[in-house]
Amino acid sequence: MSKTDDLLVEIGTEELPPKALRALMDAFGENLAAGLDDARLARGDVDSYASPRRLSVIVRKLAHAQRERSVEQKGPPVKVAFDASGNPTAAATAFADKCGTSVDALDRVATDKGEWLVFNTVESGKSAADLVPGIIERALAALPVPRRMRWGSSDAEFVRPVHWIVLLHGRKVIDAPVMGITAGRESRGHRFHSSGPIPIAGPGDYLDALEKKGFVIADFERRREMVREGVEDAAEQAGGQVVDGESLYDEVAALVEWPVPIVGAFDEVFLELPREVVVSTLTAHQRYFPIADDTGKLLPHFVTVANIESKDPEQVIEGNERVIRPRLADAAFFWDNDRRKSLDARQEALRDVVYQRGLGSVFDKSQRVGRLAAWVAGQVGADAATVERAAALAKCDLVTGMVGEFPDLQGTMGRYYAISGGEPEAVADAIAEQYMPRFAGDALPESGAGQVLAVADKLDTLAGVFSIDKKPSGNRDPFGLRRAALGIVRILVERGIDIDLKAMIKRAVAEQPDGKIGAEVLCADLYGFISDRSRGYFLDRDTGLGVETFEAVMARQPASLVDFERRLAAVQTFARLDQAESLAAANKRIANILRKAGDPAGLAVTTGLLEVGAERALHGALENARKKVAPMLEQRRYAEILNELAGLRDPVDRFFDDVMVMAEDEAVRHNRLALLGELRALFLDVADISRLSIG
Repeated sequence: MSKTDDLLVEIGTEELPPKALRALMDAFGENLAAGLDDARLARGDVDSYASPRRLSVIVRKLAHAQRERSVEQKGPPVKVAFDASGNPTAAATAFADKCGTSVDALDRVATDKGEWLVFNTVESGKSAADLVPGIIERALAALPVPRRMRWGSSDAEFVRPVHWIVLLHGRKVIDAPVMGITAGRESRGHRFHSSGPIPIAGPGDYLDALEKKGFVIADFERRREMVREGVEDAAEQAGGQVVDGESLYDEVAALVEWPVPIVGAFDEVFLELPREVVVSTLTAHQRYFPIADDTGKLLPHFVTVANIESKDPEQVIEGNERVIRPRLADAAFFWDNDRRKSLDARQEALRDVVYQRGLGSVFDKSQRVGRLAAWVAGQVGADAATVERAAALAKCDLVTGMVGEFPDLQGTMGRYYAISGGEPEAVADAIAEQYMPRFAGDALPESGAGQVLAVADKLDTLAGVFSIDKKPSGNRDPFGLRRAALGIVRILVERGIDIDLKAMIKRAVAEQPDGKIGAEVLCADLYGFISDRSRGYFLDRDTGLGVETFEAVMARQPASLVDFERRLAAVQTFARLDQAESLAAANKRIANILRKAGDPAGLAVTTGLLEVGAERALHGALENARKKVAPMLEQRRYAEILNELAGLRDPVDRFFDDVMVMAEDEAVRHNRLALLGELRALFLDVADISRLSIG
């Protein structure tokens, strides 16, 4: 068995993108582990680390060499390798020469297709020292980096310039080049607190050496926890608690190597601004943590995390306060200036804002969304007047100074400016809710008008972008269309909006300018795209839901997602019944029989042609079930329908035991096919249970 030691890899760089640091760290560890496995290097666990200027991985118990493996090379067939006298032919000699041996040393193996010459050998494993540098290069090349850069005279490319490489297997350096730099054992510490290179004796010393000698907490998770605890303690000392800290902890941990929380203050007059403006000014621009009291009211204080332990902390605090003051002053100016002009008066300015080439201006989009939203409101009984007014004003805050400076406040500022301009609160709320949900897990619109406007806005975006043939491909989704489609699914399902999805898509498509895609194809594409998001939504929401259950309902393409959800629940309940396995199998059998018979249409059961007791019994059971199911179907009581149909198991089983469906007499055969068609149609009123895998 090969000797093992821990492996340390550290890639030292210029400051890495903070929002991408965690993803880069995780991907580097995963890529490296996969590369080692592909190279047949035995290993233990893999731990990934990162700080603003480094990505590092420790691989536990990495083998010093690949495992030996038996290799069998196949040569020519024996009948080709030897002539009639048993002498080797040129084919046998050439194969032996290729293998570096003699014909006599070759083995033979018998197969179904005859006997073949083979050469069996044991391939020695390559050393980890030879393999690891290339594996690292490939792991780095596969990182999710949208744009790479070069530096100096090197041909190496990475997200930031690379300045040093640490590569240790046990306590020994693998002194090979990586990214154009020869690896060693010297790391680097904090830019200001550390005095020089930090030698790493071995992987087990890495974290302690950087912390004690370099003032660097290389463990991302530990550093994040230090940031969180420090910020929360500082906020408590200032008399409050952190506002929405989770949104910033990762990013701040990616900005500092030696976190030092400090408390700053700003003028109380700025608390007269809308709360969201103050929070956005602190968080989006400066990565400061706002502080609020127990009632949620903001306090004139903030916490920031410095990357240095200053001998004069007051100077650091003053510097941060000096930075935030003009930011808040700008926000106050925008707030006062924007309110001098109503949202209504800004509508014309939207004509000058291009939405997307081929789709007109933002004004054009607003008009489309307004017409679609009014139609949706009429379908679901929402207040059409409120919806239309909200749609007309929804995008007007995009041409305000505040949203120009703080794009994340679009919709939010629209609400404030609508109220300031005397608009009804229902209109203002709908404007604020139009972009919800903004991200996975975000809250949904609460008001009926807001729900309608949010769905209409997202569906218009989908229909428009699809119409100019810019739908997502691979991982690319620059317009956020997957998020928009999932938002539509969530709003319709979770808010119980029972609307015909295909009809709504058709309406949205009809509102679009003439594009590159025909309306019929466009509608089908959009329905498929949204259906894919609904599949992910339902399967993620309920881990007990099987793909086949979803597909059983999807085969029927219910008109609304609310109806779809009810059918899903019913099929899940049905699948747990004792009768489900037998009836699912019977439906599969019926589907196959009907398909082989050419899916005959227009057949009707003639009672006089029912010859066998089992088929008469099934017909009677079907008639009885149909009468009971009809009112349930109108009321969408799908679980009760399937429970009622479960009672057909015995007559269905007897039918297949006693009846030959494909009888020689054409009239009898058609009659039996019609009977099976009626049975299948009853189940298809809910779902195609032939798709279920039960048992």
